[in-house]
Amino acid sequence: MTLKKSQINEIIDAFQIMFPDAFCELKHSNPFELVIAVLLSAQCTDVMVNKVTATLFQKYKTPEDYLAVEIETLMEDIKQIGLFRNKAKHIQQLCHQLLQNYDGVVPSTREELVTLAGVGRKTANVVISTAFGVPAFAVDTHVERVAKRLGLAKIDDDVMRVETKVMKLFPESMWTALHHQMIFFGRYHCKAQKPGCDVCPLLHLCKEGKQRMGIPLRKRKNVQP
Repeated sequence: MTLKKSQINEIIDAFQIMFPDAFCELKHSNPFELVIAVLLSAQCTDVMVNKVTATLFQKYKTPEDYLAVEIETLMEDIKQIGLFRNKAKHIQQLCHQLLQNYDGVVPSTREELVTLAGVGRKTANVVISTAFGVPAFAVDTHVERVAKRLGLAKIDDDVMRVETKVMKLFPESMWTALHHQMIFFGRYHCKAQKPGCDVCPLLHLCKEGKQRMGIPLRKRKNVQP
């Protein structure tokens, strides 16, 4: 369905009421730690990442620190994280690239960030918006699910199309906050398996939710040829 401006405003209002202070839950103190944390978060919960990085960030402060140990040592340090072997390799490759190409400093543009090992568009968007204050909209599994349920994107849209459609519907000044609010909405309310449809202020916009609650969908009017 195509959402009206009034419905977009309803979504904005609901998110603002429910999660006015939504933020990046990956704990970090600088852009470098954020890049590492987001890289580790792929197919892993933020809770687990924060548990691991609480020790990791005490041990490793700079790109040089990560490169000063054997890969097996780094793997052992992050073994609680899913795909830890590949992620350890990506971390060391990323650190090498930072030192070789950026004087050890995390770049602040998406174009530069995506050249780093283990950094895709989502990670780059999170970093430029959270660490550098550049308006960006990152799409993770929570954001994708919420966007499709609320009719902001089609069910068969890929991640790039979801990102593009949402950015067109909402003002640029809202992109970063909206990203965090949609994550909170998907993580704590509109969950994958047990969404809070019975108390959802946006149920009327959600076809899946109405079906789940047994609410009849409005039939389309017959169009005469």
